[in-house]
Amino acid sequence: MPAAPRSDADVARFVGDLGLPGIVDAHVHFLPERVMAKVWAYFDEAHEHYGVGWPVRYRTPEPDRVATLAALGVRTFAPLVYPHKPGMGRWLTEWALDFAARTPGALPTATLYPEPDVADYLGAALAAGARAVKVHVQVGAFDPRDPLLTPAWGLLADAGVPAIVHCGHGPIPGHHTGLDVFAEVLGAHPRLTAVLAHAGMPDFGEAIALVERFDGVYLDTTMVGTAFSERIAPLPADWAARLAAIPGRVAFGSDFPNIPYDYVEQVRAVAAWASADKRLGAAFLRAVLHDTPARLLGLADRG
Repeated sequence: MPAAPRSDADVARFVGDLGLPGIVDAHVHFLPERVMAKVWAYFDEAHEHYGVGWPVRYRTPEPDRVATLAALGVRTFAPLVYPHKPGMGRWLTEWALDFAARTPGALPTATLYPEPDVADYLGAALAAGARAVKVHVQVGAFDPRDPLLTPAWGLLADAGVPAIVHCGHGPIPGHHTGLDVFAEVLGAHPRLTAVLAHAGMPDFGEAIALVERFDGVYLDTTMVGTAFSERIAPLPADWAARLAAIPGRVAFGSDFPNIPYDYVEQVRAVAAWASADKRLGAAFLRAVLHDTPARLLGLADRG
């Protein structure tokens, strides 16, 4: 086990010491400028929404954010977009595909919303090479069991493209959040590849139960185990042991740039889990930081 990184400037060293070419971050956010501005304005009022402050750490122009990821040693990332009302899914997906085409390191992604044309724009995105689809049940305030989404879930299951799904109750419950709700989607589409964003926060045990029940279900690390999240959604004391029981089913995600702390904190959290159980160690770190998200996102190899 290499020494855990001390700062953002030390992350690339840590990744290199693990013998990796870089981090594959399966959960970052890039959005059209006016949409991102609204997201940041929401976080500016976090005390009202969440009861805690949420200063966006990497609130910089888009080119600077891309450069920051590269400096951190992030080799490849999935820029995720998400709608909050009907009519946004298609143009956000088109924007995400264009962003990936013009941005080094970015993979093409898509999103969805329960609307009559969802299968049309999602099918077009998959044909164009989308590697992941963001599904934000909380922000979208929609029921993932909506019949309008049935063909979309089928498309994703057939394509083997992962849905990165924010369906847990954290940081605050939504109208249709809850792992029990999304479990019904998985039951109806058992071949679906789904990544439970934030490891299902705060219902970590229920999230691991879904990983154990469905072969295509994974967890991402986004915000999990950081000091900020431990105050509002602490991990179980035996978290590392639970992860050792589901090898290869955890993918790195950071929520960059909309995190209220340095990127290194997420990497250090994962490193702490690896050190806490002898069954994890450096092999676990290599899997989480690179190999598992690379496989999920269709990257060919470690080179």
